[in-house]
Amino acid sequence: MTEEPGRKDSELGPPHCTMGCGHKDDKASLASSQVSSFSHQPPSSPASKEVWKKGGRMFSILLAVHLALLACTLVSSGAFEKIAVHDYDVFFLLTVMMLIVIVWIIFYLAGTSRCPGAILGKDSHAGPIWLRGGLILFAIFSLVMDVFKIGYYSSFYSCLSAIKIIYPIVQAIFVIVQTYFLWVSAKDCIHVHLNVTRCGLMLTLTTNLAVWMSAVTDESVHKAHSKLKKNMTEEIFRWLLKVGMRSSSVEECNCNSQICQIFKNGYFWLYPFNIEYSLFASAMVYVMWKNVGRFIDHHSHHIQRLKFRLFRRTFFVGIMLGLIILVSGLGVLILYEVQVNSSTESSKKSQALTMYYIFNIVCLSLMSLVCIGGSIIYRFDKRDMDRHKNPTRTLDVALLMGAALGQYAISYYSIVAIVASTPRDTMSALNLTYALLMIAQHTFQNVFIIEGLHRQPPKEDCKHEAHQKDLYGLTFVNINAVSLRVPDTGGALATATASGSEATHASDLVRSLTAPKKMNWRRKFLREISMFLLLSNIILWIMPAFGARPQFDNDTELNFYGDSMWPAIVDICLPFGIFYRMHAVASLLEVYIMS
Repeated sequence: MTEEPGRKDSELGPPHCTMGCGHKDDKASLASSQVSSFSHQPPSSPASKEVWKKGGRMFSILLAVHLALLACTLVSSGAFEKIAVHDYDVFFLLTVMMLIVIVWIIFYLAGTSRCPGAILGKDSHAGPIWLRGGLILFAIFSLVMDVFKIGYYSSFYSCLSAIKIIYPIVQAIFVIVQTYFLWVSAKDCIHVHLNVTRCGLMLTLTTNLAVWMSAVTDESVHKAHSKLKKNMTEEIFRWLLKVGMRSSSVEECNCNSQICQIFKNGYFWLYPFNIEYSLFASAMVYVMWKNVGRFIDHHSHHIQRLKFRLFRRTFFVGIMLGLIILVSGLGVLILYEVQVNSSTESSKKSQALTMYYIFNIVCLSLMSLVCIGGSIIYRFDKRDMDRHKNPTRTLDVALLMGAALGQYAISYYSIVAIVASTPRDTMSALNLTYALLMIAQHTFQNVFIIEGLHRQPPKEDCKHEAHQKDLYGLTFVNINAVSLRVPDTGGALATATASGSEATHASDLVRSLTAPKKMNWRRKFLREISMFLLLSNIILWIMPAFGARPQFDNDTELNFYGDSMWPAIVDICLPFGIFYRMHAVASLLEVYIMS
């Protein structure tokens, strides 16, 4: 019996779905597919099913595009004082969107997913455990941020709109419900309520992106206000806010108590975790949207149960070197925060920038060389390329390539400004080297990660697991009795010889169960490289996410592009660069496990 290629990703409805679960078109598709499978002929109308599938996707995409544009318009308009859009207008829209998503998730969990035959298969590649674990980690910090927000806004209840307090409460509920939903349903390939599910998932994705845009804008405005306030008196600062820049409505209230300052500083420090949570959730929701109506081909989509062994089969070189980079980066970050963001002396600022650039130049150089070495090792790797359809891997590659564009843009803008500016001092040389290495490192790392994601697991592991299953079956039956079975014919010598040879064969098989598997040098080096890059990307995510942003502190780009253009470029592009680092960490962890 051959597997029909037309059925692999077609939208098939369940054969016995009652209470309105499913569509007539899906039942007709299932019937025609079943008839064709018995007659060994292709489905009667594959083109019509494909058109219906694309039509349902197109409707949900249009819904997401319109909502995203509306949210983007309100969020960007709310960042400026002269536009008559207030921050509580943005919060009201986000609150309504999150409430609708919460209602749909409850409907999905209680209704859609419990219909008979609703989930005909699960995508084993979607929602891996390390991705869901990272989502829960970011969700916990997001909940702490919401608690800080509630405490901060509650201090100004008399002079604030009620939506300011309602919004973090609804956001906390949204984070809890969505995290549970993605934990239990990330692998689902749903086959009922197709259009409703697609629209619900796209609404969820758009809501996460809107929350992300709001958090990025709020964080950027806060940092701009902090730098502006540090360099002038309180009276001039408030006058500038009234003239042009948007201030949060809480700026008009007094925050003099110590607990109020703790809440204020706390939730701004936790913004990076909430930003990453929104992007992680958006990626997982998109994979679920791609899997709606998908029929898994179990012949080509086998489940790979790979064990994660962090401290086994390694030389510890990558881990130790990565930890050195991580600890050194934390020290550089602390000194940078103290000397640049907390001091007004130009000499300390110059020293901090020099230290920052030297550390990043060393780190990026090592990462680039390691990525080149890993790509060369892949040239000698005998594993086959995995060419099966995999929406999760396709999304990973697209996000890596797309998010890298943000850092590419910043680097090229810096290169143009440095080359065209005069004079060229040591700081400019370090900045130019940093920009060039940033471009090279992103490029080489993307090549290494994409190569690793497209490699199949080692064949010896798969064969070893299959061999173990057969031998375990024999063991439970009584392996000695089976292995020592001898034929009835033949003499005593032949019997002894046969018994001895089969006993020896059985003992070899039993030893193969307990003998440790040897790993070749290529896999060991790939694991070392993956772990080093993983730890290095963590510190390169932490530094800009928590305040080390030399783009705002280096005068070369500010003088060349102006005080309005350059901050706008960085505010738009830098969030993509920060997201790239965290997504690279998740992808490198997968490459490490697959090696």
